[in-house]
Amino acid sequence: MTGSLVGQSLEHVVRGNGRVMREYLKFFIGGQWVDPAQATTFDVVNPATEEVAGTVALGSATDVDRAVSAARKAFATWSLTSPAERIELLENIADVYQKRSGDLAAALTEEMGAPAALAGGFQVGLGAGHLGTAIEVLKNFAFSDQRGATLIVKEPIGVCGLITPWNWPLNQIAVKVLPALATGCTMVLKPSEQTPFSGQIFAEVLEAAGVPAGVFNLVQGDGPSVGVPLSSHPDVDLVSFTGSTRAGIEVARNAAPTVKRVTQELGGKSPNIILDDPAFAENVGKGVVSMTVNSGQTCSAPSRMLVPAARMDEAIDAGRAAAATVTVGDPNGGAAMGPVVSEAQFNKIQALIQKGVDEGATLVAGGVGRPDGLEKGFYVKPTVFANVTNNMTIAREEIFGPVVVILGYDGVDEAVEIANDTEYGLAGFVAGADLDQARAVARRIRAGSVAINGGFDFGAPFGGYKKSGNGREWGEFGFHDYLEIKGILAYGSDEAAS
Repeated sequence: MTGSLVGQSLEHVVRGNGRVMREYLKFFIGGQWVDPAQATTFDVVNPATEEVAGTVALGSATDVDRAVSAARKAFATWSLTSPAERIELLENIADVYQKRSGDLAAALTEEMGAPAALAGGFQVGLGAGHLGTAIEVLKNFAFSDQRGATLIVKEPIGVCGLITPWNWPLNQIAVKVLPALATGCTMVLKPSEQTPFSGQIFAEVLEAAGVPAGVFNLVQGDGPSVGVPLSSHPDVDLVSFTGSTRAGIEVARNAAPTVKRVTQELGGKSPNIILDDPAFAENVGKGVVSMTVNSGQTCSAPSRMLVPAARMDEAIDAGRAAAATVTVGDPNGGAAMGPVVSEAQFNKIQALIQKGVDEGATLVAGGVGRPDGLEKGFYVKPTVFANVTNNMTIAREEIFGPVVVILGYDGVDEAVEIANDTEYGLAGFVAGADLDQARAVARRIRAGSVAINGGFDFGAPFGGYKKSGNGREWGEFGFHDYLEIKGILAYGSDEAAS
């Protein structure tokens, strides 16, 4: 059977094995679902079953050219819209997004193995939260500022190339698309080819909400075929990339000849400093469990746990007990943790776990191989290493899986020194009942955001120091990267204008 949802992006087809599959073979360009320039496709594998879940078209430089041209044409009028008009559109998007939340959740579980409760909860909820935040920010955002006779104006930067990853698809799409729309920019979105289903449905949401033709464009594809021509395109004014540091460096290189703005949210190896207090064991347990959320596939995850060296044995006991509470299995079967996204990711994590064993770290829980009883699917054991030193590979490299490494420290000063001894600086965490001490430690961590005792805020800036990137997303801070600043001298005072 074949059938269309919103627009013409999706067909369900029955394959020879009788399974219903997804086929997304069109791109959204200039307000229409169009065929790609080349008939190249990519099979999306369900990581829980290792079976093909659907097929997506892969774009090319020709598709990028068409999409950028549509965005450039639309910018002439969209950039002149009022905040009130853009607020109305964002509110429409929020309404349609809510109606499609079940479809989005199902897509996430199928394409990346997110447990149903996580997919329908936090994964979809992040997109909704950013929508609400963008609307509220836009209601009060000052796009001009009179300073004497000079008017300072914040104007949309232009056409934006948005490249998003597979680990939190809706979050990363939302924190790029929404501020671009809110500030009057137009855009071309390239989601990860590993998780294209949710991106395609998001495009359907925007179509149904009435986004004007050319303002938002979607081209599916991989890095070489779409990412490179998008980031190097002379008519793209900004490229916003989220992904690995390695890939982010390549994006910056591709963008450099056209001197476009580049913002990057890249890798992390975030410290989690557990202070010495009565809640120590509880905080260790929380830190371990938090590393299993989304199968540890979070760039800001608290992967390096720092504990007082004198309490390492207690940390080992608490870490082992916490890891044992995490159920792993079928994402639709109520398990707390599903698979990692792909075989390549599975193999990378396994190699780094083995590296930790080889380098002499104490394996507290987990280890190489799949969890017992799971013979198929890219499932990883929740793994805890202790007695780790900061020169070990597992303490330096981003594992991007459910792996916690526990390091000991003698005194808070050493804890801060170890925390900052990394090429990354995306996030940090501090856990402790003494709020004054926790605040003091948080201020010393060199990272773009630091959470004290698990804090969370849609309005807080998110982005990195050092090799974790540049620029900031979330809340009002996410607007700034999409704006140019113009000074109009001798503009005159408000009184003179009247």
